[in-house]
Amino acid sequence: MPVITSLTQAQIINISDLPSRIEPQVVLMCPPDYFEVKDVKNAFMEGNLGKVDFEIAREQWKELSNTFQRLGKEVCVIKAVKGLEDMVFAANQALPGLDENNKPYVLLSHMRHPSRRQEVPYYQEWFKERGYQILELTESELLFEGQGDAIWHPGKKMLWGGYGHRTSLEAYKEIAEKLSVPLVALELHTEEFYHLDTCFCVLDPKTVLIYSEAFTTKGLELIHHFFERVIEVTAQDAKNSFACNAHVFDYKTVVIQRGAVNTVDKLSQAGFEVVEVDTSEFIKSGGSVFCLKMMIY
Repeated sequence: MPVITSLTQAQIINISDLPSRIEPQVVLMCPPDYFEVKDVKNAFMEGNLGKVDFEIAREQWKELSNTFQRLGKEVCVIKAVKGLEDMVFAANQALPGLDENNKPYVLLSHMRHPSRRQEVPYYQEWFKERGYQILELTESELLFEGQGDAIWHPGKKMLWGGYGHRTSLEAYKEIAEKLSVPLVALELHTEEFYHLDTCFCVLDPKTVLIYSEAFTTKGLELIHHFFERVIEVTAQDAKNSFACNAHVFDYKTVVIQRGAVNTVDKLSQAGFEVVEVDTSEFIKSGGSVFCLKMMIY
């Protein structure tokens, strides 16, 4: 299957012809029992070493979990592990999907930072116990960070993949072949927006929320080619409120960090229901709503 990096390549793909994909409806989360900012892995962590308020973080995590449940979603919890402070960001350790027989699998991540690689075996065991097929990249030097960088197109077996910071472009060539899906690769060229989920949020089959400054001209061309409606986030909302690190349920309800006033207004005008939450303690580490959960089957 192709890895698409230009508009010319994109024109060979017709979204309507792609196989349909069942959207996952279960949320997997990891409690912030050992969450802290103890080193700098991204620009948001700078100046926040040792500044997490643990009690507030716990309350924010509980409220986010409760919000998902109020929206009718089952929430599963994987046990936190001492010493793995970033394990709470449950989007990064794997990419779940369904094979041609609609049987679930996970493709395991191979993360850039050694401390985060230690999280993956715990997620692997969790999924293995639940009957998922376990897939892995064959080349050890390839980097891949799960749902943080690889995002399924709504309702279709096509992936969007961010690369340049945490995931390598070369990894997507193997991923596209292994999963038998086309993959649209978007280069992330700014320091702050290091994962695709920090600047790109799919809302429904025709709509996406983006921070355009995070992408190259080629990337923006690809986004506008495949989505009829592109909602752009301001720099203030993208950087201060992590607005693109939101999540949509059932193509109608967007859960988003509180304070992204301009983005909330645009979403409401576009017909989406908006639920605002507070993830400010986790933003100190460069993560918000999307980062704090993995969608599973």
